[in-house]
Amino acid sequence: METKNRIKNVLVTLLKIKPEELKDGISLQDSIGVDSTEMVETVIALEKEFGTKLSAKEVTKFNTIEQITNTINSKLTNSKLK
Repeated sequence: METKNRIKNVLVTLLKIKPEELKDGISLQDSIGVDSTEMVETVIALEKEFGTKLSAKEVTKFNTIEQITNTINSKLTNSKLK
């Protein structure tokens, strides 16, 4: 399963939202109403899903599905290079 679909599955399950609500360009905070607590839970769930740790700096880029996908793909690529 590609990264974006795995991320969407985590978000749908965790936030209890419909998959069709997760369009690539929408803001999780502004459009879906994800609060800071839910964002922390989301980060923890994504770290478990992808077996990686995300820094606070990386998490600040988490506003849209596309940004989350890019950050995780970059993280996974960098970890494979080491």
